[in-house]
Amino acid sequence: MEQGAPLQKLLHSFGALADLGQEIAESSDFQEKMRTALHLVQGSLGLMRGALAEFDAERRELNFVAARGVGAENPAPLALSPEEVSDLIRLGTRGLTKDDENPAAARFVERHEALLDALRVDMVVPLVVREKLVGLMLLGGKATGESFTAEDREVISTMARHIAVGMQEHNLFVELSRRAEENRQLYDEMRVIYHDTVRAFAAAIDCKDKYTQGHSERVGRYSEIIAREMGWSDDEVEGIAVAGYLHDVGKLVVERDIINAPYKIDAKQSSELNRHPAAGYEILAPINHPYADIPLSARYHHERIDGRGYPEGLKGDEIPLAAKIVSVADAFDAMTTDRPYKRRRDLVSVIDDLRRNSGKQFAPEVVACICRALLKEINGDTRQPRIIRMLGRDYVEREQVAPLLQSLIEDIESGTLSATAGNS
Repeated sequence: MEQGAPLQKLLHSFGALADLGQEIAESSDFQEKMRTALHLVQGSLGLMRGALAEFDAERRELNFVAARGVGAENPAPLALSPEEVSDLIRLGTRGLTKDDENPAAARFVERHEALLDALRVDMVVPLVVREKLVGLMLLGGKATGESFTAEDREVISTMARHIAVGMQEHNLFVELSRRAEENRQLYDEMRVIYHDTVRAFAAAIDCKDKYTQGHSERVGRYSEIIAREMGWSDDEVEGIAVAGYLHDVGKLVVERDIINAPYKIDAKQSSELNRHPAAGYEILAPINHPYADIPLSARYHHERIDGRGYPEGLKGDEIPLAAKIVSVADAFDAMTTDRPYKRRRDLVSVIDDLRRNSGKQFAPEVVACICRALLKEINGDTRQPRIIRMLGRDYVEREQVAPLLQSLIEDIESGTLSATAGNS
C-alpha cells in the first residue's frame, strides 16, 4: 500500500498534466481556459487557494484572470518595477516561497508580503516563455498542511510552463487582432482618401467641359448601380464606380475649344475628341490601381457590341464587361442631361434608344440592369432612389415609364433583344 501511494500520485499528476495540455490547446475562451487550468493545478496537488495573473508589459502590471479560495474573484492589479520583472524572468517557472533564500525571490516576497498574506499565498510561480514574463501563478498551501515536496515543485513547474504557453498564445492573438484592426482602419482611411482623390480628379476633368459638369461623378454612380444590380461584390462595385469617375480622363489632352464647342463638331474635331479613350488608358495604365479594369474601362467605353465603336472596333465579348457597364452609364447620362447643342431627351425617348441599340451599341444584359434598378425605384422597392434623385422627380413619369421599362426588361431576358455583333 505504501509503495502504491507514490505511483498513484505520479499517475494522478500525469493525468492532470494531460488534461491541462488538452485544455490549453483546445479551449478558445481565454478566461475559461485560465479558470480550468487553475482548478487542475489545485486539484492535482490538493490546494485550497490559488490565482492566475496575466502580465501587461505595456503597463507593467499583473492583472488577475482567475482566482479560487483567495477571498476575491479577481484581486486588484499588481504593479511591478522593471527590476522585479527582470528578477521573475531569471527565476523562470521555479516556485518561490516566503522562506526562499534566493535574493531575487526574497526581494519579491518582501515587497509584496502584505498582498501575499492577504491572499494567504504560500508559493509564487513566474510564468515565463522565451525569457519573457507573461504572468504569475499564486498558490496557497496544501489542504493537508504538508509542505511542498521536490516532486510537487516539479509538477507545479511543468504545469506553469503549460499555462505560460497558453497565456503567450492569448497575448499573441490579442496583439495580432490589434494590429489587424489598426491595419483595417489604415486601409479604410487610405480607401477614403483614394476615393476622395478620384472624385476630386473627376471634378477636375468635368471642369474642362463647362456644359457637362458632374458628368463623371454621375457615370460613376450609374456604373455602381448597374454593378450592384448584377450582383457584384462590394469591392467590384467600388472598382466600377472608380472606372466611371475616371472614364473621361483622356479629355485632359483634348483642346478645350473642341470639348466646349456649342455646336456639332466637324470630322477633324471629332477625330481629335475620339483620341480621349486611348489617351485615358495611357494616363491610367501606369498607376497601380486596386481595381484592374479601370484603365481598360477608359480605353473601351466607346466600343460597341456590333463592332462599330472606337478606338479598336471590338465586338461582343471582346469588350470587357466593366467597359460595357461604363458605356451604358455614360450614354444614359448623356441622353438625360442638357448638352450645348441639344436639350436632354424625355425618358420615354431614352428608353426607346436603349431598346433600339441593345445588342448593337449596348450590351443587353447591362441595359436590363439599369432598367431594373430604375423600375425598382419607380415602384418604391428600394430605400434610396438614387437614379431618380440624379434625374429629378419631375423628369420621371411613372405611368408612362414603368410599362416601357418592364417590357424592355422582359424582351432582353427572353432573348428577343440579343447581341447582333457584326450586323449593320
